[in-house]
Amino acid sequence: MSLRRATSCVCLLALLAACTDPGGADDGTGAGTTDGTGGLESTGTDAPTSTTTGDATATEPPTGTSDASTTGPDEPPPAPEAFPVLQDIVFYDGYAATVDEPIPEGVIRHSNSLVATRFTEELQAKVQSTLTMGVIVGALCDNYDRLGGVNLALVPKGAQTYVPAEVDRIEVARFITPFMDMNKHPMTVPYEWQTSDLVPILKDPELLAEYDFWFELSIFGVPYAANNEVAGCAGRNDTQLGTLLLYTDSKQPAPNFNHLVPVAIGEDFNNYTEGASDELGTTRKTVTFELPADTANAQLVLITSNHGANAGGEEYIRREHYVYVDGELVLQYKPGRTSCEPFRPYNTQPNGIYGPYPQSDEEWQSFSNWCPGDVIDTRIIPWGPASAGPHEFVIDVPDATFVDMQGNFPFSLYVQAE
Repeated sequence: MSLRRATSCVCLLALLAACTDPGGADDGTGAGTTDGTGGLESTGTDAPTSTTTGDATATEPPTGTSDASTTGPDEPPPAPEAFPVLQDIVFYDGYAATVDEPIPEGVIRHSNSLVATRFTEELQAKVQSTLTMGVIVGALCDNYDRLGGVNLALVPKGAQTYVPAEVDRIEVARFITPFMDMNKHPMTVPYEWQTSDLVPILKDPELLAEYDFWFELSIFGVPYAANNEVAGCAGRNDTQLGTLLLYTDSKQPAPNFNHLVPVAIGEDFNNYTEGASDELGTTRKTVTFELPADTANAQLVLITSNHGANAGGEEYIRREHYVYVDGELVLQYKPGRTSCEPFRPYNTQPNGIYGPYPQSDEEWQSFSNWCPGDVIDTRIIPWGPASAGPHEFVIDVPDATFVDMQGNFPFSLYVQAE
């Protein structure tokens, strides 16, 4: 596989349930997963139909696939495996200087809100042809909804550490933590994504010869409100507990992509910051990338989420998003779930989003772009055949206003091609 740079499940749930949670048994772990289904999505009549879920599945399967396993015709497939990549990692105040607290062997702390570990050869050998990713967030001393995510970093072979901004990275999952009181059950919230499109990356011999893969887990947190509002949190700066797990089997063939093009990870996207859009005052962002060869099949993997909690903020107004590749509309979507009620049990801290009583679907759809305790959709956009050379990607949210110059739509994108 070549790497190109931009030019400017049940078994998993069993493992989730077995993981340690802070403060004793957890009534909610394993009871359900935030699979991201049921979202209110919109596709225009001129746009290809596209279903976007936290399962990160494309609307159409890739045209090329590889064998589900390397076993012979008379050999049974290998047994499914589920295993932790990062376990019980404590996160700290995202605004404070990086702490010097103990951390498990093999894990590095880039900041209070970002940790990483090398995906060892032993773990790579476990990966079969499908991959499901799970994250468990445990409540500590942050009782507000925060942004988290999982990234994959391509680090020069043999490096013992790295600077995130100096290596190629792709965002593979994003989520929102619930409002949680660490003294109330459930004390953890599970998230799950279908991530089999990572298999051809993790098993690619050309990439493995040049890079080590490092998985990053990010959970931003702030303890200041909990210091005063949550019993046992006075004077503390630990905010959440995080675990990252993988489940793999050979029930389906893996996608057959052999080119990876990281384009953007967590870039600012708004209308008031220099460089965050094509022009100040507009919410339109153009990026270019290059395919190394003609391809019979390609896909784009896009993650965005809408933030801005001030009065009239973007967090509370659903906007149409338009995505173009080389001038052609390939996706139109409006973020937001049908209802956030499925995630109410995880929101154990009283808050202004959920309130004391259930809300109707219509009420939820009138203001919520996402649900505290849910995944953010990973939108896989089938592209089909494409030629070698430069291409242009545009995302446009023409109605966004960013009242008082507040809010942001963090933008991540990468491309896979055969």
